[in-house]
Amino acid sequence: MGRILSIDYGLKRTGLAVTDPLKIIATGLTTVDSKDLISFIKNYFAKEEVELILIGEPKNWDESETHATRLVENFIKELKKNFPSVPVKKVDERFTSKMASRAMLDMGLKKKQRQNKRLIDEIAATIMLQEYLQHL
Repeated sequence: MGRILSIDYGLKRTGLAVTDPLKIIATGLTTVDSKDLISFIKNYFAKEEVELILIGEPKNWDESETHATRLVENFIKELKKNFPSVPVKKVDERFTSKMASRAMLDMGLKKKQRQNKRLIDEIAATIMLQEYLQHL
């Protein structure tokens, strides 16, 4: 059984989360510099079986594109070129960064820790993945 990999893609950094092999629990994996992301994923796939990639689709309230929508679309093309056997599914990423910040506050993290954008990206990817699992 393969895992599901969740990607919160950004211009500079990308948060990653994965499921357990039974696809019950979403866990934050790491945050990677976006320029190194394909290489990181190749190394991860060499060690773990992944059957689906989820990627956050940036949209405005009115469903229109954001400044990041084209970046994500271009990255999806790169994913499909490098990993043609792994399906890629877009999921709504609205609110995930705010939810991540709120979760950090609820966990009692100090202000300096809550300002860590790398951690916010990883938690946002985890939230996207957990929401996806809940809708299955």
